[in-house]
Formats: sequence, structure tokens, C-alpha cells
Amino acid sequence: MTDLEYKIGYTFKNQDVLSEALTHSSYSNEHKGKMNCNERLEFLGDSVLSLIVTNYIFRNFEQLPEGDLTQLRASLVCEKTLYKFAKQIDLGRFIKMSRGERHGGGADRPSILSDAFEALIAAIFLDGGYEMAHEFVMGFITTEIKQLNKKPIKDYKTTLQEIVQKNPGERLEYRLIGESGPDHDRHFVAEVLLNSNSIGKGGGRSKKEAEQQAAREALELMGY
Repeated sequence: MTDLEYKIGYTFKNQDVLSEALTHSSYSNEHKGKMNCNERLEFLGDSVLSLIVTNYIFRNFEQLPEGDLTQLRASLVCEKTLYKFAKQIDLGRFIKMSRGERHGGGADRPSILSDAFEALIAAIFLDGGYEMAHEFVMGFITTEIKQLNKKPIKDYKTTLQEIVQKNPGERLEYRLIGESGPDHDRHFVAEVLLNSNSIGKGGGRSKKEAEQQAAREALELMGY
């Protein structure tokens, strides 16, 4: 059993899938692609994580409407939270990355650690099945929910920004597209654009509220 397996309480039958989950693209590139990086596993892990969290909060927060469930889920699977989970198991120490990446602080970079955490979830899922992945994820999620005090996050714009930031180069912007009503009861309509493409619209009694509702719609359309 490796140190990481001891920390997470799971022993892999297939060590190759664990090795792939811990291989950053910089390491794979440094070794001329002889080892697969963890990007494909990260893709799978993101979906497995979302399913586990969605199922849990749907069953345990019956009083919450869809919008609040979306925000609670987003707060539990965002980069900031996954980075915290990764730090709890000292994941950065086990990730294989290029010398330059490690010397540049890669072992403590939120994007790298959160991606590797998702890849680790996928590795457990492939090696041990859904139940083992579920057990691993819930060991973090139940504690996090208690810390959130069961209060869903209402800042849709911040949550959307954190999700988009996981993909370098993508850009969010908000645009006011409508305004109506008398001065004492104005109604604003805003849209949020991702790389100049509209991904959500919303209205409210202020520009800020309209932007929040636009971000909320975008999150829903993105499955968060």
C-alpha cells in the first residue's frame, strides 16, 4: 500500500490507473508522451463527482428548490472546494509533474490539485466501482456540508466565474440588454456571455440582481 492509498483508505487493484490519475500533462510532455496524463480521468471524475453530490443533496435537502440545489452543488464541486479536499490528503506531494512545474509551485496550484482530485475519483470509480467512489467522495462532502451550515451559496456570479476559470483563456462578461418601468420600480435585464456567446439571461430590480439571475441561468444550463 502506498502512502496515498493509506491516506484515502483505498488500495488499488490496478496501480496503472492510479499512476495515470497522478500524472500531470507537464510530466507526460517532459517524457515525450510515454505516460498518459490525467486529463481524460479528470473529465470522467468530474461527472462521477457531480452525480454523487447531486444524488446526495437531492435526497437530503428536500426543502430546497432547484435553484438553491444548483448553488449548493456548485459550491461543493468548485475548484476552491476540491483544492481544499486535495490539500487534506496532501495530494500535491504525489502528483508527477515536470521539474519546471514543480519548481514553479505546481504542487500547490489550485487548478492542478483540483483536477488531480477529480482524476483520483475517476481512478477509484474505474478500479473499484461506483460504491467505492461514492464512499471516498462522501468522506469529504458530508464534512463540507456541515461547515457550510446547510446554507446554499447565493452568489451565482462568483460560482460561475470559478467554474469558467478552470479552462484558461475563456472569458466572461455581462451586458445590460433591457431596462423598463418607472424610476421607482425599474426592471433590468442582463445577459452573461462566454467568449462573446450568450449563455444566460436574467432580470431584476437592479443591474446586479439581473446579472446574478443571468449567471444562475447559465449555471443551470451548464448542469450545475
